[in-house]
Formats: sequence, structure tokens, C-alpha cells
Amino acid sequence: MSTPLIRRPESDAASSQAEYTLSATPGALGAQMSAVLAVLTGVWVALSPWFLTLQQGGTNANTVNLISGLAVAAVGVFALANPRAFASLQVGSALLGVWLVIAGPILSQKFTIADPMFWSNSVAGAVLIVLAAAGLGAVALRRPAGR
Repeated sequence: MSTPLIRRPESDAASSQAEYTLSATPGALGAQMSAVLAVLTGVWVALSPWFLTLQQGGTNANTVNLISGLAVAAVGVFALANPRAFASLQVGSALLGVWLVIAGPILSQKFTIADPMFWSNSVAGAVLIVLAAAGLGAVALRRPAGR
């Protein structure tokens, strides 16, 4: 898979500036969009403790959301930056989505978790799983049938 920014060969060896363009194939754009939306979902999960009440007393839910959101955003950024690992990073993103869905019930076993955390994390986790599947589908559609 090509990276979102493709470096064109320089016509002049003395030229120090490179020209970058976005890949224009539908599969590449779909995969890149899924990674960008995953980054935005991760940013929402990381910042949601400042917008939603996640836990009645304590900061365990805030910490879980901050770490999980930053991990999701990092996976999305690495998926955009590293085309060879895109598929495995999308699988990692799907696993993080599963974690977001089950984190609320796991934390609620020991701590009092507010309803907004369940809803926010469940929706964000489901979105991540769908985006990862869409990204993997876009990569699969891009590959020639002979590979």
C-alpha cells in the first residue's frame, strides 16, 4: 500500500525540495480515511474525560480513556505513516475497539462508572471496529487478484 504522501522522483539531483501528492486510487483513499477517522476517534476517547462524567469519584476511568485514546490515535498515525504495517495496525485498532467496548463493564466490577462512559466507549469502540474493517477491506480491494 502506498503512503498518503508519495514522494515523486526528483528530476534534478541538486534539488533539495521534494514534491508530495496524495494517492488518488479509491482503495488508498478509503484506507487513509479510515485511519484518519480512527485518529479522530482516539482523540475523542482521550479527551472525553474533560467533557463527560466517566466515574463517580476517582480517576480510574479517566486514566483508562486517556491511555486508550492515545493508543488508538498512535495506531492510526502509524497506519498512515507506515504502509507495510497498515493491515496489522488496523487489526490492532480493531482490538483496541474491542477493549473500549469491554473496558466499562470490567471497570464497573470494582468502581462506580457513570453511564456516559459506557455509551461513549461503546460507540467509539464500535466505530473503531467498523473503521478497521473498512480499512482492511479497502486494502484487500486494492490488491491484484494474483497476489
